[in-house]
Amino acid sequence: MFTLTLDDISTSGQGMQRPECVLATKSGDLFCSDSRGGYNIVKPDGQSRFIKAIGAPDDFMPNGIALLPGRDVLAANLANSSGVWCIKPDGQASLFLDEADGVPLPPVNFVGLDLEGRIWISVSTCVVPRHLAFKKGAGDGFIAVYDQGVARIVAEGIAFTNEAIVNPTGEWLYVNETTGQSTARYAIRADASLGPRETVADYPPGTFPDGFTFDAHGGILIVSVASNRIIHVDKHGKQSIVMEDADTDEVERLNAAFERGEPVREMIEIGGKRALRNIASIGFGGPDLQTVYMGSLAHDGIFAFQSPIKGAPLIHWDF
Repeated sequence: MFTLTLDDISTSGQGMQRPECVLATKSGDLFCSDSRGGYNIVKPDGQSRFIKAIGAPDDFMPNGIALLPGRDVLAANLANSSGVWCIKPDGQASLFLDEADGVPLPPVNFVGLDLEGRIWISVSTCVVPRHLAFKKGAGDGFIAVYDQGVARIVAEGIAFTNEAIVNPTGEWLYVNETTGQSTARYAIRADASLGPRETVADYPPGTFPDGFTFDAHGGILIVSVASNRIIHVDKHGKQSIVMEDADTDEVERLNAAFERGEPVREMIEIGGKRALRNIASIGFGGPDLQTVYMGSLAHDGIFAFQSPIKGAPLIHWDF
């Protein structure tokens, strides 16, 4: 397996705020969420353009985003106003979804599209304020699906649900459980209900998986907040740490508090003090799907590196 150093990392785009989610397309354009209430498009030359959501709530905070045909953007609203919002290329925004099974959605973490046109929504917790749920043993997150005009909850009891992405074959929904320190998957049934939870990987102390993506060989690349780890998990479940950018002492203090059952949401900010600035999402792009892009919680641009492993094109690749 390959390894990286900080010398292997480059940056593109500028002037962003909390570009937590990054999506790459065949055209070379990157779409990145922005906590100022919209998203950025980073062109192949590295220049970025901010699209402000017009008509969204004042506290609108896009976290995970999904790209639709025609380049409308669905944004998971992590603010108290919540919901999934649709932003047109000209910035006009409208509420797409604000409930599942008739229950109002808490702040939404992530939203994704699949090959059948269904929308998958992840909610990390129902606890208010939500940072109190960022602790060991908590597990009230859930996943909902929007299918044929109806949203329903299809998986519950998840330990801080983060990115939830359908794999390239469309057969499985993979999910990162941040405080569960694991990646799980669920078989997708014909009616968009989910099969039992299966563990893909359990991660070592100091790993709090946030974003992930699929390689072309059935494996995944995940990134961890706090420790700024990039981990590759092959199709057999074998793990390799590709890179880590962390202060060992601070991570050990975080681990100790986490193991005591204390809420540690604020403590993950230690990752923002390092060069990788709390990496939170990852995706393959470039002309050969061997450029890897990473969004973060505390940087104003997008990180990138070259990978010897090719990525799998995701649903938005051709949009």
